[in-house]
This record gives sequence, C-alpha cells and structure tokens, in this order.
Amino acid sequence: MMPNEPINIKPYGDTMNDGAVQISFTLPVPIGEKAKEAAKQIGMKLGLEEVMVYHMEGLDEDFTFFVLYGKVPFTIDYSSITVPAINKQSMDFYKINQVIKEQINRKIVVVGACTGTDAHTVGIDAIMNMKGYDGEYGLERYPEIEAYNLGSQVKNEDLLEKAVELNADAILVSQVVTQKGIHLANLTELVEMMEAANLRRKILLICGGPRISHELASELGYDAGFGPGTKASEVASFIVEKIIQR
Repeated sequence: MMPNEPINIKPYGDTMNDGAVQISFTLPVPIGEKAKEAAKQIGMKLGLEEVMVYHMEGLDEDFTFFVLYGKVPFTIDYSSITVPAINKQSMDFYKINQVIKEQINRKIVVVGACTGTDAHTVGIDAIMNMKGYDGEYGLERYPEIEAYNLGSQVKNEDLLEKAVELNADAILVSQVVTQKGIHLANLTELVEMMEAANLRRKILLICGGPRISHELASELGYDAGFGPGTKASEVASFIVEKIIQR
C-alpha cells in the first residue's frame, strides 16, 4: 500500500463518503409511471439507498432507458485489493529498436488482427499502423520490427497459419465487439488451437480491447492483456522483454 493511501472507501458524489452512484439501464417496457417504479425497485434490490429515478426516456413503444441515482451503504477495504498487472518497464521508440538490435540481433516478427466477426480495426491499427496513436508510432514504423496487420474479421485458423508462415514471435488479437461474450469464445479458441498445434510456448500471445484486462487475458491463457489507451511502445516493450527472457 502506498503512503497515505485510503483504507475504507465509498463512492464520492457531493460530499466525501456519501456513497453516491449513478447507474443506467434499459427495461423492455413502455415509458410511464409503472416503468419508473420498476426501475426504482431494481435500484433498491441492488442494495442502493435513497434511490431516485433521475431520467427516463422511451427508446420506442416497448423499451425505456433509465438513469438512477442512489447511495451504497458499504465501504471497500482498498488496502486489501490486489490486481494482477503486467510486469513491464516501458521503453520509448528509440530504446526499443536499440535493444532489439543489440540484444536480440534480428528483427522480431509481430502478426496482428481483429478476429471472428469483429470489423473494428481502431484498436489493432492504434498499435500496428505506421501512424500510430496519441503521438506515438505504430509497430509498422519500427525498423527492427516486421509488423503484419491482417485487418478485421480474420478467422483464428487464418491468423495462426499466417503467424506460422512468417515465423512470428508474437500474435496480437484485438477484440472490440463483446456482445454475449463473443470475445471470450474467440480468444479461447485461439489458445486451444495453438496448444493443439504445440505452438503456445513458441509464440507470445497478446490480446487487447475495451473489455480486456491483464487478469482476464491471463485467465484465458494469454501472456498479456492490454486495455483502452494502450500505446505501441508499451506492447513492443513487453514483447521485447519476454523474447529476451526466453
């Protein structure tokens, strides 16, 4: 625990430790007072106190969207929380290329894609595209990295086949579409395919996306998981560090 770190905490709204929270959801009922009361009761069953329906809006004749305010009656022991984190020391663009050249003595190969039915390339492009993201170059710009961005809606078998063809050091998987847990199925399938082909220990496997955490990625069998806002240098630093360790 860091010095002066709080121990027992509550959400903060207007005053410290008032426990105020805001939640939103949709109910499959027409807008009206009965729907409003249903939303309030849901808030109460969630354990909220002083529940108030702040806003409701009919999405169509059979669905209504709600915003609720309420207060949680409990605190969280912040000092007891531990979160699995990526053990990394992020390097910049120049340092990464220098380390690859001096310690690995060859270019490293990275293959990435959005898999399954996912057509959203914003995540994989932020990491791999030459233009990069937030002022940082993507992996395609790194002279000591051969980066292959396969794009969107790539089947796991095609991604793995390309990785084997290119003798890849790392595979990057981006999953933006997560409805009904489809990202979990896609990510799990790739791990199983690599294990069946005896490739899991030979290729670093990394995933990323809005609902991806390092903890989730580890549970699924990945070497690392990166969430929103991740930059190419963070991913490249991790890959380089792991290759050197191996």
